[in-house]
Amino acid sequence: MTRHSGIGLAVVGMLSLAGCATTMQSGSVSKAGEIEREWTEQGVTKNYIFARGMGAADQKMDNKTQRMATSRNASIVNAQYNMLSVIKGVKLEGGITVEKAMETDSALSTKIDADIKGAEVVRSEWTADDGCVATLRLPKKRLKDMGLKISE
Repeated sequence: MTRHSGIGLAVVGMLSLAGCATTMQSGSVSKAGEIEREWTEQGVTKNYIFARGMGAADQKMDNKTQRMATSRNASIVNAQYNMLSVIKGVKLEGGITVEKAMETDSALSTKIDADIKGAEVVRSEWTADDGCVATLRLPKKRLKDMGLKISE
């Protein structure tokens, strides 16, 4: 085995591992660059809250990179909005929702907004027209660290 083929195999191996690490919610954009007709906007798992957002590209922009960057930014903002909707509906011990707790505690509201803005972008997919679908992930532990007692 030559040195170059060994490096090539190492790169292929790393790329395949990286691909496996981001497959948690694949299928929102097809290989042809079209958005699937049915997909999950958001979800709550044992450890995470997920949300997706869509952003359109300004087709008047001449530069493809600018179109992709602006659509990604728009999709992240849309996903943050969707995530806020999910978090507001989370039930706390005692039967109230996070939304009710936020109404009475402005500091809590500020912390939640900051956490949502800090949510991890785990996937960005571009459509054929340079639109973007972004998936965000927020660990439930962050909400628990704020003192919110989430009912399981």
